[in-house]
Amino acid sequence: MRITSILLYKVHNIPYRFRGKHGIRKKPTLRDIFQFKRDLEREEANMLILRHPYLTTEQSNGHMSHLKQEKIINLMTKFKEDANAKFNRKVTIMDRLGHLKVSESWD
Repeated sequence: MRITSILLYKVHNIPYRFRGKHGIRKKPTLRDIFQFKRDLEREEANMLILRHPYLTTEQSNGHMSHLKQEKIINLMTKFKEDANAKFNRKVTIMDRLGHLKVSESWD
């Protein structure tokens, strides 16, 4: 026991070293500070755009409704055509009995 404590006196395997009230905190580097500043500037630019939009709410309400209607109609017709493609196909006797056709090379 004594030799183990002497040999392992510098080994500290604390499982949750970076959590909790007395955990070790990483010191911010100069790179971290510049990255944080850049993030704040980007967020401020985005907030400026959101505070002063190009269109007012009255102008932006329903300005693409006609395009949405056309898109919905096109999707519905495409879906109906795909669904009915199997059933509206013209089936002939040649299609049904095509597998029975034998080449008559002996003639």
